[in-house]
Amino acid sequence: MWLRRELSRLTCAPLIKNSQSDGPLNFSSDFFAVFAVSPSWDVDIDDLGVRYRKLQQEFHPDRYATKSDAEKRLAVQAASFINQAFDTLKSPLKRAQYLLALKGVESDQETHITSDTVFLMRQIELRETLSEISVKEDSWGNIEALRADVESTYYELQAEFKHQYESKLFDDAFNAVAKMQFFTKLLVEIGQLEAELEDA
Repeated sequence: MWLRRELSRLTCAPLIKNSQSDGPLNFSSDFFAVFAVSPSWDVDIDDLGVRYRKLQQEFHPDRYATKSDAEKRLAVQAASFINQAFDTLKSPLKRAQYLLALKGVESDQETHITSDTVFLMRQIELRETLSEISVKEDSWGNIEALRADVESTYYELQAEFKHQYESKLFDDAFNAVAKMQFFTKLLVEIGQLEAELEDA
């Protein structure tokens, strides 16, 4: 699991001064601590973006051009760590996976096979709908309806994860994340089809 590997790797990483908190930027900290916010599903994305841009400026490698090689390397590592933290927390799927990882829950949804037959049938139906859109007369109308349906379900799954995670029902939260992963991929595929229709 990449999350488990990252958490282990960063535990041994060095420190560098972080103006957003009272102490240094500790690479063994969780991603929430990087931005001085509490570990939680609820994240103010706009506020997170402000904090991210401030840290980006603070640890931009150009600011360390005249520093020692060691300080330059630390700045590059810090910038990479900050980017990874922001990329993880701004994404609902990655944030959910990360929260589970912090609780010691392996969340390898790639190999997870759900026993939810209703969800399995829903997967098949949605993929069939997507594959048939390009040959239908009103392609745009159909793809817009599909996107609205998929996004609605995706938001419902996020609410489901939030409830289960906060209730410490981590097995159920894991299942919700597995479903979120499917819908995340499906939204990417819908976007790709939209791009193809625009170019046609």
